Amino acid sequence: MEFETGMENLTSACDGACDCSPDPALLADFKRAIHALGGKWKLEILFALMDGAVRFGALRRSIGGITQHMLTTQLRELEQDGLVSRTAFAEKPLRVEYELTDAAYGLLPAFKEILSWSRLYGDARLAASHEA
Repeated sequence: MEFETGMENLTSACDGACDCSPDPALLADFKRAIHALGGKWKLEILFALMDGAVRFGALRRSIGGITQHMLTTQLRELEQDGLVSRTAFAEKPLRVEYELTDAAYGLLPAFKEILSWSRLYGDARLAASHEA
């Protein structure tokens, strides 16, 4: 998929006479996506849910270091943004499961690209830090 970001101009020398700012509509779309995915835990939560529905406790255990309060907050935001769905089962004790929506499954190609990028550049960064 090819599209112009408006950032192509930033690679050329700009003498101040050109408009080097990105397309405002494209920038707004990008900001909306970053807001929906931004936060210390959201990407880890989404990644943990990639294999299907998970109960709250299991999800919390799978993400080391997250507090119950923070997980609840991040899940609510992801639910409001249409990326996670919450299902409460009328059982005693109450059983609640979280799973990705179709919109979130649309992120799978992006996750694969991020993993590829991390394998390619993460190793180089790690090697550079050991050489220093």
